[in-house]
Amino acid sequence: MWGMRLGRETRVTCIACGRSVARSDAREYDKEGDRWERTDKEFEHLCKSCHSEIDHHPRGELERLLLDIERPTPMTQAEFVRQYNRLVEERYGRSE
Repeated sequence: MWGMRLGRETRVTCIACGRSVARSDAREYDKEGDRWERTDKEFEHLCKSCHSEIDHHPRGELERLLLDIERPTPMTQAEFVRQYNRLVEERYGRSE
């Protein structure tokens, strides 16, 4: 197996803070929540400091819900919240 060439390490962008860091100084982030299943996946990255600040508890279906809200055009925060509430009610019913 070929080793990494000195000075040519891949750089990635942290999805939380936007900093460009060496791949070795980053952690993989998997929207699907299962970083061990690697087939046909593209991982996003967090720098080590942002990774240490995130909640590492299971997210259930939250990531899928958030992905289903995404649109090709930008939306306001109010539009996002309306979409989120609509999807939650469709999938889980009205909250009490």
